[in-house]
Amino acid sequence: MRRSSSRFAIGFVVLAALASAATVAALGAATGIDLSSGGIGSPPPDFEFRRADNRADEWTVVADPTASGGLAIERIGREPSEDRHSLAIYMPLSLKNADVSASFNLVSGAFPNAGIALRLASPDDYLLVVATSLEGRVDLFRVVDGNEERIAGVEADVMADHWQLIRVVVEDDHITVWLDHQLLFQAWDRTFLKDGRIALWAEEDSTTRFHRIEITALPYTEHD
Repeated sequence: MRRSSSRFAIGFVVLAALASAATVAALGAATGIDLSSGGIGSPPPDFEFRRADNRADEWTVVADPTASGGLAIERIGREPSEDRHSLAIYMPLSLKNADVSASFNLVSGAFPNAGIALRLASPDDYLLVVATSLEGRVDLFRVVDGNEERIAGVEADVMADHWQLIRVVVEDDHITVWLDHQLLFQAWDRTFLKDGRIALWAEEDSTTRFHRIEITALPYTEHD
């Protein structure tokens, strides 16, 4: 991936389009991602998997006794390449405003990271929140045509081989980020102001796991 800021690795999950009436009906109700229906060793149901070049990719459900229900979604790291990042896109919803949370575990990798992508229009266009243990940071990026530009970020206690909870609330141009229930920062950006999918994100040379993924649809608060 081409970066317009200094290199920060980023990781986390994506939503697909529903009719507007269904989206309105879902407002305020948390959607928890059920990993049990697909089976261990299979791709998690209701997801599509893409790399930056829009090629298909592979994520799988694995047994993990430290995860809730004993199951987690895993992206297994591969050798680094020019298009490094991988997305697990959640297809049943497409939202503009949302409250999204997920637990992540940075299992291994040269640059361990995990992220959540929001308002995803394509595998190269979305908002992205990434936690990385090597630099001990959580950052917010806009990704446009595959180029990352950091909007905001702070140093944070991000640990490898340890479950942590990241939460992102996006309401119109306002983005708020928490780690382990602690408010990290707020930011404002108007690059993406339309409905889009939500996805888990990881770089190709990182093995990253996710579980306890929840998405809550929030109402529109302005008219563009």
